[in-house]
Amino acid sequence: MRKTMLAAVAAAVLATPAAPAFADSAMEKLVKDKGCTACHANDKKLIGPAYKDVAKKYKGDAAAPAKLAEKVIKGGQGVWGPIPMPPNKVTDDEAKKMVAYVLAM
Repeated sequence: MRKTMLAAVAAAVLATPAAPAFADSAMEKLVKDKGCTACHANDKKLIGPAYKDVAKKYKGDAAAPAKLAEKVIKGGQGVWGPIPMPPNKVTDDEAKKMVAYVLAM
């Protein structure tokens, strides 16, 4: 009986989706370390748009991930108002990961 109970608890723990929570915390650390949170927040506009607003605007746009990753790297202006987003010192891979994180909001 005790072994059965332990096996059930172990199965439940192993079935818990811990990877997405870890991935989110790693991405939150990355966007913070790269300075994104100085202008952006998940759910409210700061200097730049909220990540949730970006995700909503680009939902279903197959070209968005590449276009936004390029904007993260090179900067941009005019889509969200007159304040420009400066170029960011991130790798292509980092930019793609950050954009995927934002679009998943």
